[in-house]
Amino acid sequence: MINLYDDDQWVNWVDALSEQNYLVIDNFISDEELKSFNQFLRKELNQETFDKAGIGTLDQFQVDKKIRGDYIRWLNADTDLEVASYFERLGVIIQKLNRYCYLSLSGSEIHLAHYPQGTYYKRHLDQFQQRNNRLISVILYLNENWQEGDGGELKVYLDHEEKTIQPIGRRLVLMRSNLVEHEVLMTHKDRFSITGWLLYQPVGLGFLQPA
Repeated sequence: MINLYDDDQWVNWVDALSEQNYLVIDNFISDEELKSFNQFLRKELNQETFDKAGIGTLDQFQVDKKIRGDYIRWLNADTDLEVASYFERLGVIIQKLNRYCYLSLSGSEIHLAHYPQGTYYKRHLDQFQQRNNRLISVILYLNENWQEGDGGELKVYLDHEEKTIQPIGRRLVLMRSNLVEHEVLMTHKDRFSITGWLLYQPVGLGFLQPA
């Protein structure tokens, strides 16, 4: 398993996540991984494997471009070996959060995300009415050479303030899925990420896709 930082660093991060309900970690992956993940993403885009993202799940699923404009491609840890190192890193995060936060995380739902120029995702919470097993939202940005003015920032709404997070390549964001409302501001160039959720998945509970 990939060794990500020492326990003291994880304790500090967990404390920050507990206090703020969100956490930003820069340079979470290597430059080589960033290049490799982007090559995989663009290959999938060229092969038209992405679907228009919607809101809700099961019988409540709907596509509404006025709310969100991104396209997604679900990832499978067993078959999408091009991103195997990222799934391994997620395994470390799950292990550390279970150890220090007692969250009982036991799975993930992860997809590639593409926001074309001029798209956004309005303010929302990463939680379903029908099922509330999404505990931690996780976003890894793949935007190389992102510049001020490119748009696509993540805006998070906290109890007493708002924060705007730039979608810089190699940056990881963790958020409490049931507590942190957030939105993706309009992007002025193509915006890429690997996005998903760390789950509490009791025995017999399947994954929810699409979402």
